[in-house]
Amino acid sequence: MLNGLARDCAERRVLGEDVDLVVTLHDETNERIRPDRIAKRIAGNGGVGMVGMVGVQTNQFPRAVDIARQLRARGVQVCIGGFHVSGCLSMLPELPEDLREAMDLGISLFAGEAEGRFEALLQDALRGELKPLYDFMKDLPGLEGAPTPILPAAQIRRTAGALTSFDAGRGCPFRCSFCSIINVQGRKSRRRSPDDIERIVRHNVAQSINRLFITDDNFARNADWEPILDRLIELRENEGIKLKLTIQVDTLCHRIPRFIEKCGRAGVNRVFIGLESIDPEALAAAKKRQNDITEYRRLLQAWHAAGAMTTAGYILGFPTDSPESIARDVEIIKRELPIDVLEFFILTPGPGSEDHQVLYNKGVWMDPDMNKYDSMHVTTAHPVMSEAELKAAFDRAWRTYYTKEHMETIMRRARGRGMSRRRDVLLWFYSCIHFEGVHPLDGGFLRLKSRRDRRPGMPLASPWVYYPQRIWKTLSTQARLLALLVRFTLVRKRIRRDPERRAYLDDAVTPVELPEFDTLEIFTQTESARVAAAKYPMRPEHATAP
Repeated sequence: MLNGLARDCAERRVLGEDVDLVVTLHDETNERIRPDRIAKRIAGNGGVGMVGMVGVQTNQFPRAVDIARQLRARGVQVCIGGFHVSGCLSMLPELPEDLREAMDLGISLFAGEAEGRFEALLQDALRGELKPLYDFMKDLPGLEGAPTPILPAAQIRRTAGALTSFDAGRGCPFRCSFCSIINVQGRKSRRRSPDDIERIVRHNVAQSINRLFITDDNFARNADWEPILDRLIELRENEGIKLKLTIQVDTLCHRIPRFIEKCGRAGVNRVFIGLESIDPEALAAAKKRQNDITEYRRLLQAWHAAGAMTTAGYILGFPTDSPESIARDVEIIKRELPIDVLEFFILTPGPGSEDHQVLYNKGVWMDPDMNKYDSMHVTTAHPVMSEAELKAAFDRAWRTYYTKEHMETIMRRARGRGMSRRRDVLLWFYSCIHFEGVHPLDGGFLRLKSRRDRRPGMPLASPWVYYPQRIWKTLSTQARLLALLVRFTLVRKRIRRDPERRAYLDDAVTPVELPEFDTLEIFTQTESARVAAAKYPMRPEHATAP
């Protein structure tokens, strides 16, 4: 998005006819960042330039400041934006210590969205007069007709699968207490027009990029979802543009008439769903009342029928959770819900969320190290579990779900459709968990590390120790990954040769029937689950099974 805004500013010559705006993109996900080289390049331009840290989340903020500190020491202007800055300003009565420290270093902070404001920021930077704080949290811009968000193909191809992204809209109507998005982007739907979406797609297709992630937090609640999908369907069916889309939706989207059917026709082949828990009591406590466990199986089966791979987020550490209940629930999910990819997270009071605001106002202890606010560390006390117990339950959940046996079951449930896609994602997740010991969203098929990239104050390993260990770790991991690839390639071939593959059934993919409320454990495990199941047949629209 920021690249698109910068390109637009360059084309409009907003800095004057005699000033060229040169934009260089860096993504630390897949390249090493060298602040010294960046500073040298700007110094070679007479010192006229700035570095913008884009979309910085809470757990990324310390790293962003570490980089900025090096740049500021060399006289480079730096501006940091993203959810941490915006979340803190939207929900806290005063600036937290880490934001004040950044400003003391001469770092400029940007809260809110940059459409319509980026031009003024660049003009301030040209004069060497960046403001300490740009706060637009109370003035959310419209998106229709906004500059096209775009990345060059060379940048996109540095990611596995050459996947790029854009937002069709912003805002979500729900009130989940752990979510910062609703307090940063708002709860009203702001969206790009179908014409805007077509322009984004065509720009990407022109550079041979057809895999797109629509990053709306909840595309099903984009008020223009249908005309947008109709336009994408037209591009696919009338012009033969082979789009492959990933979207994020809520657990009731299957009840929107025509939604899933049109998503399938538009090219949606992967969908992310915020499942969060199978415990109704935990969902209610988090104000995620739109999640109804009696709808989960119907929802997931509908997406499978449309040919989409399902990815679900699942949160551990709700007040009702215990090591025993977490272990039990993971096994229930494996048996009874047709989820392809399950992503576990620890309940985290991230700045910008209602949870964080409540704990802050009550003076409850929260870990002061922002590095840990990545939903993979325990950052505040749990009423039942110790920090060690919750972390152990989190690690065990990953290893319990991603077993070789369950991965084969997931591929069988695909019934011959999209098995290669599932295999590749499952191998990515399995290798990160079992080989690297990191969250899959922090890893990939090949980890990039540098001996010298350490936080200030942390010692550098001896090169005589570091490099032999790093080489051995890389080679051994790649060998194990190759063996796993061979194994599951053979599994895929075996399933495809099975003449009965399309008739495969287990509890998860058996069509939904009302009697299952008395037999499946997801509906009988707890009192709150039994209550939810008991209410289901009372709804007129669900008086009979579909």
